Amino acid sequence: MGEKRIPRLTADQVISILGRNGFVRVGGRGSHQKWRNPATGKQVIVVYHRGRILPLGTMNSIIEGSGLDLKEWS
Repeated sequence: MGEKRIPRLTADQVISILGRNGFVRVGGRGSHQKWRNPATGKQVIVVYHRGRILPLGTMNSIIEGSGLDLKEWS
């Protein structure tokens, strides 16, 4: 009980959440986009495949790397 579930989101949804929380795209190559929050110095890599839901491990890595609370992702 009280278990926090990792949300299932597409790359577009992840990018939208990152943007609302101060992240800006700073680079990338191919399907990998690098997003950084200048205020916190946190950085994440988002694998961009339009319309596909990101794998759980990738989502977990993005959530942990962003430093954002899990409730920001729901």
